[in-house]
Amino acid sequence: MTDLPPALQVKLGLVIDLDTCVGCHACVIACKGWNTQGDAGPLADADAYGKAPEGAFLNRVHSFELTPETGPAQIVHFPKSCLHCETAPCVTVCPTGASYKRVEDGIVLVNETDCIGCGLCAWACPYGAREMDPVEKVMKKCTLCVDRIYNETLPEVDRVPACVRTCPAGARHFGDLGDPDSAVSQLVAERGGYDLMPDQETGPVNKYLPPRPRDAEIDILAPFLEPVAEEPRGFMAWLDRTLERI
Repeated sequence: MTDLPPALQVKLGLVIDLDTCVGCHACVIACKGWNTQGDAGPLADADAYGKAPEGAFLNRVHSFELTPETGPAQIVHFPKSCLHCETAPCVTVCPTGASYKRVEDGIVLVNETDCIGCGLCAWACPYGAREMDPVEKVMKKCTLCVDRIYNETLPEVDRVPACVRTCPAGARHFGDLGDPDSAVSQLVAERGGYDLMPDQETGPVNKYLPPRPRDAEIDILAPFLEPVAEEPRGFMAWLDRTLERI
């Protein structure tokens, strides 16, 4: 896509810390609010408080219950949105070219004018990160708040995705993952940041930080964190298998 060496390519993305996410859904609300009025909007929201609510969300938080053989159950909160893959299957299958990956920063976007609502990109995405807007009948997805991060009329502190700006637990981080010296790249290196479903070979730019190891006697997550021969991160391997079923 570009002649620049990989180390010099800008790859804007998110690093999400599963150790500190509390599942409050503030990121979901902030994303919905900003993008309804922004480049990806409007986002449908029909019968929100009725018996059959229907709408489009670009970011969701799934909560999973871990049930070990001994000890109480543990809830793990997993935020999910577009991972802005380097080899994005949604871009490959799009028959009109509506889905595309930007050369300048690696963000995957949808040109809604060219989208025919066929849904092929949603079928191709292994992460379930695309949604058909039930009103507009076009595909919606995370834009990394491209209309925020380059908006020089905003204070510099606000030039990050809405989900990052609003996270009360500091579980979401934004930056250039193509720069090994960036804060997000260093965080990934220090904490063992993980590609979601690496077997899909999509090269997701977004990374996840697994929960930190705890005392095995008091922490029920410990069995999922123990390294195994084939899969170095037991917890993340469990998460991959869980996501494949939803």
